[in-house]
Amino acid sequence: MPDFFRHITRLFLREAKLVVQDHSLLLTLLIAPLLYAFFYGSIYSYKVEEKVLLAVADDDKSELSRTFLQQLSKMQIVEVVGARDLKDAQEKMYYGTCQGYLYIPGGVQKKVLALQQGDIVLAVNAARFLPSSELAGAITTLALTVGAGVRLKYNEMKGLNSQMAMRETQPVNLDYRPMYNTRSSYGAFLLPGLLALILQQTLLIGLAESMALDKQKKNVPEMLHMGGGSLSATLWGKGLFYLVLFLCYAFFFLTVNYSTLDIPFRGHAFDVAVAFIIFFFTLIPLGIWLGTLFPSQLMAAQMMVFSTYPVFLIAGYAWPYESLPVPLQWLSSMVPTTPFLRVYQSVVQTGATLADNVPSVLHLLALTAFYMLLALLGLRRLNKQQQSLSL
Repeated sequence: MPDFFRHITRLFLREAKLVVQDHSLLLTLLIAPLLYAFFYGSIYSYKVEEKVLLAVADDDKSELSRTFLQQLSKMQIVEVVGARDLKDAQEKMYYGTCQGYLYIPGGVQKKVLALQQGDIVLAVNAARFLPSSELAGAITTLALTVGAGVRLKYNEMKGLNSQMAMRETQPVNLDYRPMYNTRSSYGAFLLPGLLALILQQTLLIGLAESMALDKQKKNVPEMLHMGGGSLSATLWGKGLFYLVLFLCYAFFFLTVNYSTLDIPFRGHAFDVAVAFIIFFFTLIPLGIWLGTLFPSQLMAAQMMVFSTYPVFLIAGYAWPYESLPVPLQWLSSMVPTTPFLRVYQSVVQTGATLADNVPSVLHLLALTAFYMLLALLGLRRLNKQQQSLSL
């Protein structure tokens, strides 16, 4: 056993030296994680859309329309842009001056007071789904509120007291409370998973590059010799450097980045730490196995970078796992990101524990064993190939 740890230490130091001497690995492993985390995090630093430009054309010019527009101008999401008429408002949206337009046709107040349906027109540029969705939701809520106020006033004019008038106006009260994403913002939902994906992809890219470089230079027999002839010692000696480095990154992200980007953390640090350790124990053999498949370091870097977006899409985070086609669900189940993000999101955002996520933890452990087997087979295959070439 002491020899085993000595071999692992030698390979750890060898890997650290390799990373320092190789500019591509240095950039990928020591600069990219921090750069991407703060760069992508800064994009969603405000987390919700604010002051979205909306052109307004009011042909009704009534007390009701003025009240509606006054309340609209007070909303944080909207910045009202005046328009002479409907055509002017449409041109402003067409030429990109604003994100959409609101048109209040003449006679709306008369229809509403006569208890008839009064229509207003909201058009939004859906090419950008976040501001268009926020605008539609906010203005719909405002319209319902103003409409309820008109109905309340009408019921009071019929002689009902305030309490009875309110019951007639709103017989059913909706108690809407977002449980974990309290502002219902896209940034608060996306950032935790995005930070985890940055850790995963930079680890896989760097480790696959390193393994492909050893394959390219025919260094696998040398690695195995430094590992005392043990495939397991070679695997974990090489992977130990990445385990230590990315555990440090994970700690940094969960403290500095979460604080800087104002991301809520509701779980226990121990549960998150265990989840990350299992996750990295899965990624390390996966990265080494992938590295054995590429003929060169450049090819490894190109293919692994290309895989980032597809992995994110099928991991069940940006799009629900159950809504994926069945073949993609099978593929998604083989990606460590899928079970890890279930555990990670549950612990960090909802305050759950590992005991609440036993199926996903077992799924991740099964993938660890599977990819460890593939990595050991890949190392043995390369060792035989390169030994036969040297004879």
